Amino acid sequence: MNNDIQQQDCQCQCGATKFTITGKPIVRVFCHCTICQAFNHAAYSDVTIFLAKDVHLQDKNQVRFKQYKSPPAVDRGKCASCDKPALELFELPLFPSLAMVPSENIPSGAFLPEPSAHIFYHRAVAPIDDQLPKHNGFIKSQAMLGAKLVPGLFRKLLGTQ
Repeated sequence: MNNDIQQQDCQCQCGATKFTITGKPIVRVFCHCTICQAFNHAAYSDVTIFLAKDVHLQDKNQVRFKQYKSPPAVDRGKCASCDKPALELFELPLFPSLAMVPSENIPSGAFLPEPSAHIFYHRAVAPIDDQLPKHNGFIKSQAMLGAKLVPGLFRKLLGTQ
């Protein structure tokens, strides 16, 4: 990917929830936690993480946000029309706000990187046969995610990504 600012139009599965991404992704992961399973009605979630300021939702009223657990408070949003995952927002004190976008809502290209790992794999409902690292347990899963997020955030904040 080059360093030019690009833009990509994205949408939920039915097309009613539309948003634009103007920044590069930080990381893409497969999450097998029980909250992601319930939110996605699937065995795991495939999410690509961006700075929240880089994801611009066209109509906030088109998304119904809900917190499944706190803390940390992740606002998980579903399209009001199709009830499919649209966008998740995550905020922590002293940390840049993040947006987690279901990867299926992003067309292929520079905004859809290759996945990095499976997290919360101890909650997997079916084994996944791929070469990605698989992290079990809360601490190991959060540590892996932090190890990917922190350098990515520094690169973005310093303008080197």
